[in-house]
Amino acid sequence: MIRSLCALFLLAVLAGCGGGNKVSPNNLDNACSIVDQRPQYLRAMRKAERKWGVPVPVQMAIIHQESKFDGDARTPLQWQLGVIPMGRQSSAYGYSQALDATWDQYKTETRNRRAKRDDISDATDFMGWYMNKTRSRNGIPLTDARRQYLAYHEGWSGYSRQSYNSKGWLVNVAARVGDRALVYDRQLRSCGKL
Repeated sequence: MIRSLCALFLLAVLAGCGGGNKVSPNNLDNACSIVDQRPQYLRAMRKAERKWGVPVPVQMAIIHQESKFDGDARTPLQWQLGVIPMGRQSSAYGYSQALDATWDQYKTETRNRRAKRDDISDATDFMGWYMNKTRSRNGIPLTDARRQYLAYHEGWSGYSRQSYNSKGWLVNVAARVGDRALVYDRQLRSCGKL
């Protein structure tokens, strides 16, 4: 009974949150549909591509995996005794699911102190910054969505240690991210957005 009441309360709180363009667009499997519904996403990704060189489809595939294009995305709550919320699994937040410490490093290094993780322009700029550091540190091309995602998930040191090799599920997810980037590329070309 208590668990049901807590779940109902949480649902009511979540229903009152969000809104606007932080809510995921419809049909996340179609890149053309996404950018038609949210043209500001494409503008932000093109700007990040010009600045950092990360292709739009790579950005889109990683955002899809990380947040499903939900600017308010957070990791799930952890529960004790099934009813007592004990905080979130991590500090990941926003479109890019950047962790607090990495986001702070980005803001310091880019002098973008006002950046917000729930702003698509800041999130894509963060991803461009991060993936460029990945290219420098780990030698991964900006066009390689699969390996960029592995480094994005595991961090630069984790990727260097090949920590992902003990996580078959993550290797599978990264393969799907790579495939999605290729599909998004084809779709965006077919509708004239690339």
